[in-house]
Amino acid sequence: MHPAGLAAAGTPRQPSKRRVPVSQPGMTDPHQLFDDTSSAQSRGYGAQRAPGGLGYPTASASPQSAFLGDPVSNMAMAYGSSLAAQGKELVDKNIDRFIPVTKLKYYFAVDTMYVGKKLGLLFFPYLHQDWEVQYQQDTPVAPRFDVNAPDLYIPAMAFITYVLVAGLALGTQDRFSPDLLGLQASSALAWLTLEVLAILLSLYLVTVNTDLTTIDLVAFLGYKYVGMIGGVLMGLLFGKVVYYLVLGWCCVSIFVFMIRTLRLKILAEAAAEGIPVRGARNQLRMYLTMAVAAAQPLLMYWLTFHLVR
Repeated sequence: MHPAGLAAAGTPRQPSKRRVPVSQPGMTDPHQLFDDTSSAQSRGYGAQRAPGGLGYPTASASPQSAFLGDPVSNMAMAYGSSLAAQGKELVDKNIDRFIPVTKLKYYFAVDTMYVGKKLGLLFFPYLHQDWEVQYQQDTPVAPRFDVNAPDLYIPAMAFITYVLVAGLALGTQDRFSPDLLGLQASSALAWLTLEVLAILLSLYLVTVNTDLTTIDLVAFLGYKYVGMIGGVLMGLLFGKVVYYLVLGWCCVSIFVFMIRTLRLKILAEAAAEGIPVRGARNQLRMYLTMAVAAAQPLLMYWLTFHLVR
């Protein structure tokens, strides 16, 4: 073998030196995949400084300020505001026409003392003497000032509580289902609607001129749910015998309450009109009052007897 070849074979091979280019100022890193544009943006931002030397960009007029400064736009905004006000007034009139919101506020003007006295009156109407509704300048006072005034708070809460108690009774008997509970609520509401319609039709046929409104009827007819709740709860706690005793007491109480309340609304108008006490029309009014009062215990039993077993 040639001596030069042996020397080449015995000497280790030196790694080749690679020239790394030196980055110049303003040049990017050769190992960087993408260019860094943040510095360019910062330089561009710095170039947009205001001539005042404060370091903030020059403020330009916004489109909103330009729009508000236009007289035509101001006229358009004023016209739109007037249209919105007229539309709101029209909606309020139509809502008050179909849904008497102002009247409903009167029936919910109650307080804790009124609710307590009213519940006592529903369970013990025999102890109450004065059943006249108080008036102030030909307007009945709010229910919280007169226990004889009808309200919608107690009937509404009693109806909701009755549905909940019915669900509790069905659950204790392993018969609960959403469909059955909905049927219970809808049937109670349907009976209430039929009662109101039947009474209004009867008042029209008998030609009774009374201040008894539809909302008053809903309030008076809704008081029976209070006795229904008491009967069902006592039946669930102590059995069906106690259910019959408590429900019987509540039925008699609501009968007396309805007689003494409605006779002032129906029969008092007849006396004010000069109709004889034993006249035929007055007898019809008396029968109507008795029928409305007698229907309450029947419905109380019909809507609760299947809940207690």
